[in-house]
This record gives sequence, structure tokens and C-alpha cells, in this order.
Amino acid sequence: MKSVKQKVPGNPDLCWCWYSIENMDPVLLYDLLALREAVFVVEQSCIYQELDGLDKTARHLLVTHEQAVIACLRVLPPERVGDRSRIGRVAVSRDFRKQGLARFMVQNANEKIGVDYPSCGICLDAQTYLKGFYLSLGFEVCGDEFLEDGIPHIPMQK
Repeated sequence: MKSVKQKVPGNPDLCWCWYSIENMDPVLLYDLLALREAVFVVEQSCIYQELDGLDKTARHLLVTHEQAVIACLRVLPPERVGDRSRIGRVAVSRDFRKQGLARFMVQNANEKIGVDYPSCGICLDAQTYLKGFYLSLGFEVCGDEFLEDGIPHIPMQK
């Protein structure tokens, strides 16, 4: 599954597209994994197994600049009928932050989930400092704060 590459609204130098792992060429996949490692492992000084096996069934929203991946997120399908779809691995390259890309990607993911899994809700585990960001996108807190790999998170859903 690969969607048609489109321009990011308000930033014609950036393109976005949905992919499954099978539809990524090796360079694109490498860029995706390198971005996630740079953000989640190196920047956050968090040693953990980034490749968790879930990417195989996920849909990946990639934002590119001059063919390089500069932002990404993944959507995991619901495991069973009535379950929630899960948004995760939301990352934006340091040089492209504060431009609304994370908001654009989460809104895009909300729309995709509504089309692909219309009877499902959406959940995510937000880093606690981003709670306000996700509240502004219509998510609500649905549990207590917890530590994941030493970083405070809060479960949220819509």
C-alpha cells in the first residue's frame, strides 16, 4: 500500500505519502529508521530496541524534503474488531520542528484511520510534556502517567 505523493499544505518544498514497509525502497526505509533512531535513541538518550516488529503491519506516514525523510509516524491497525488503532513513533527532524509538521501528520493519521478503520477509535501513549499538544487535537487522557524506557508517558484516546 502506497498513496500518491502530495505536497504539505503551506510548505511546497515538502511532500507526504503513506507507505507500508513492502512499498518502501531500501533508501527510504533506511532514512525512516535513521530518523527514528536519531530522535528516540540518540536525542532522548534512551537505549531501547527501536525495531519492535510492529512496523511490518503498520502504515507509515513519511514527510520528505529533497527525497530525505524529515518526519514520520506510524499507525498500527486494531488487533481485533472494536479495538482502537494506535498512533506512534511520531518524529520530526530537529531542523524541521516548530513548523506544524507533527500537527499535520497526526491530523492526517486521524483522517486515514477514519477511512481505513471507521468503527475504531484511536489511542496513543504521549510523552507527558506533549499532553497539551494532543489535547488540542481532540485526544483525552485515559489513564495514569507511566514510565516507558525512563520517559514519562500518558495514555490518550479519542
